[in-house]
Amino acid sequence: MTEVYFYHLERSSLETVLPRLLQASLNRGWRVVVQAGSDQRVEALAGALWTFDEEVFLPHGTKADGFAELQPVWITDTAETPNGACVRFYVDGAEVGTVEGLQRAVVLFDGADPEAIERARQDWKRFKAEGHTISYWQQDEQGRWQNRAAGQ
Repeated sequence: MTEVYFYHLERSSLETVLPRLLQASLNRGWRVVVQAGSDQRVEALAGALWTFDEEVFLPHGTKADGFAELQPVWITDTAETPNGACVRFYVDGAEVGTVEGLQRAVVLFDGADPEAIERARQDWKRFKAEGHTISYWQQDEQGRWQNRAAGQ
């Protein structure tokens, strides 16, 4: 079964959290797909990854760059997985589809958006019912991520 992680974004923005999670994934040797809610967000996220930290390079690409099969991180607004990724990030309201065949799925949702919170709740229930290993991550007052709930 797939590990499904839910990150409740309240204290930090997606543009702050996503690069660190991608870096951790690449450090584990994983190939990744980031699925955003729109083509405009795909390009905005790709730009943010180029500039998030002067000391870190996160190799990534989009359909505008091409060569999908060579990209360790592929950013898209569709359900495609052209780079053979075993990890998928769902961001900006991207529809969370099937996670079968993935090692890990990561759902990052905006804590200030009631619709995003409700979608995350529904996805949690679905993945729990399907028997996936799930966990819910939330930042504490110091900004550290804490695992607040887990289930299977």
